[in-house]
Amino acid sequence: MNDCAVPAPPLTKSMVRRIVFSSSIGNALEWFDFLVYGYFAATIAKAFFPAQDEWLSTMLAIGTFGISFLMRPLGAIVLGIYGDRKGRKAALTLAILLMMIGTLTMAVMPSYQHIGIAAPLLILLARLIQGFAVGGEFGSATAFMVEHSASRRGYYASWQFASQGLAAILAAAFGTVLSAWLPQPQLESWGWRIPFVFGLLIGPVGYYIRSHLDETPEFIANRRAQKTTASDVSFSNQWVNLLLAVGIVAQSTVGVYVLQLYMPMYAVKQLHLPATASFAVVVLNGGLQFIFSPIMGALSDKLGRIRIMLGTSIVMGVTIYPMFSWLQAHPTVASLVVLQAVAGILKAAYSGPMPALMSEIFPTRVRSTGLSIGYALGVTLFGGFAPTIVEGFIHATGDKLAPSYYVLLAAVLSGVSLAIVGWRMRRALRTA
Repeated sequence: MNDCAVPAPPLTKSMVRRIVFSSSIGNALEWFDFLVYGYFAATIAKAFFPAQDEWLSTMLAIGTFGISFLMRPLGAIVLGIYGDRKGRKAALTLAILLMMIGTLTMAVMPSYQHIGIAAPLLILLARLIQGFAVGGEFGSATAFMVEHSASRRGYYASWQFASQGLAAILAAAFGTVLSAWLPQPQLESWGWRIPFVFGLLIGPVGYYIRSHLDETPEFIANRRAQKTTASDVSFSNQWVNLLLAVGIVAQSTVGVYVLQLYMPMYAVKQLHLPATASFAVVVLNGGLQFIFSPIMGALSDKLGRIRIMLGTSIVMGVTIYPMFSWLQAHPTVASLVVLQAVAGILKAAYSGPMPALMSEIFPTRVRSTGLSIGYALGVTLFGGFAPTIVEGFIHATGDKLAPSYYVLLAAVLSGVSLAIVGWRMRRALRTA
């Protein structure tokens, strides 16, 4: 399923730190911004999407969050092909520049009260720009990491999701502190903008570092004389790999958008728990993801990625419904802590090895494009509108176990995709 990797020169510790940081910073900034938007969705709704019905206002805000994901496939195609033609470094630098534009717009945008309908339209435009940038971020960053070391791909690529955990910690920490510190009128007026200003401080650092990176040795060695075009990743020769990549992404992205992003809202609205406590629990989830993702990525280099990820899918599928049933029967902060702790460990066990496995599905010449499109489609189909779907299902049926159904569906789909990938890899080895 992959072409022969070109051996990379040995890496020093300082080189490893640069590779990991430069590749992870954009992912961390992306998830920090997205999580902050989700955590403050109710507050942002009042500023930009005023409506007489509070539920409708909130749905418009999180719906705008979801609409930005529609740009991901386009960004994946454009930036993915750009990364395969011009290099991983060029795509990474452009992606973080576009993300900074979106973050700046969120930080300074006047409210609906001041500029009327232009406010929600410009917020939507900012989200679309970020969705486009993020579409190509994962593929280029993952390709950049794995192409520096064939033997430690799992460990290096796992920092993609370790950085998500760090972003979740920071975003939830802002949610906790601002919700506890600021009176509601100040939080709705200007307090929610503080995290986006913080994101602007991170962006220039990441841009500077990325613009001074060296291209990966594997990409340079495999550069082709002719240009890589969209036909290289069309369904005529890569459609099976793309479908499998989308299926593999399902469990990971649902773990973020349902069990991490949506849970503070769920805890407040459905469990009637205090907002500060619900944000603090997400810090625990993010912390576990930050710690365990590199550990599980490193283990996958020794034990095999399919074995770890498929086992995690089975455990998630078996336990998620009982955990939510227990949480409904015991709607306390302690119960939520237990659920988030288990979810955080399972998320890390699955997502840590995932980028490396996905990179091994696609050949080097189209790796950035294949990773970007596969990940973007998976996140768009199963992640972006997940909070909207779950919240809408609860509102329509009154069934508060809806999150568990969505997670279970994703675990089954990912488990089947992993089984097929494992079978195809074994067949490829036998025929090699």
